[in-house]
Amino acid sequence: MAAERTAPLRLGSIAPNFQADTTTGPIDFHEFIGDKWTILFSHPEDYTPVCTTELGEMARLEPEFKKRGVQLIGLSANTLGSHEGWIKDINDVTGSLVGFPIIADKERKVAYLYDMIDYQDTTNVDEKGIAFTIRSVFFIDPKKVIRTILSYPASTGRNSAEILRIIDSLQTGDKHTVTTPINWVPGDDVIVHPSIKGEEATRRFPDLRAVKPYLRFTTLPKDA
Repeated sequence: MAAERTAPLRLGSIAPNFQADTTTGPIDFHEFIGDKWTILFSHPEDYTPVCTTELGEMARLEPEFKKRGVQLIGLSANTLGSHEGWIKDINDVTGSLVGFPIIADKERKVAYLYDMIDYQDTTNVDEKGIAFTIRSVFFIDPKKVIRTILSYPASTGRNSAEILRIIDSLQTGDKHTVTTPINWVPGDDVIVHPSIKGEEATRRFPDLRAVKPYLRFTTLPKDA
């Protein structure tokens, strides 16, 4: 019998805590987060083609995440022994060494806690009939608040550039009280947050350009 579905996590929810074994040792998730941005991302199973390409790419980009003060932690519905063998394959296939922890979640305890289970494809199950995890990505800030959630079906690999872009957007918004328009990347103009009005807006953003009263662009300093 399938486990009861957990209450959905929403943007603004506190990331649920848990204890788990990982490829770098046992963790308490809240202690692991500490005061850093954290990206938790799940995989359906070890030794699968799409997952292998994803983990290799995330390992390659780990220095870029570290520059932004972001730590990575993966999850797959297999044992530690399976993870350790898979990491060797990932290194062999992609040339990237996975240094961040991967959670061993054979019983799907964390997957159920974070509602990572596939309810769309009822055939996406293991040999025991337990649903596999989907490709979820949770962006968690230093206050342990979930800021963004992405979900992909098992058949679709993630876009690593978009994961970096979202981190850049969230951190830029927090630092400067701005929002980012469609297709924004660092260096592009940003939108002044609606909560900043009148003289305060022009004082904080001298080059503010109001296209409409509700749409005001500005350019951030290059070192921002």
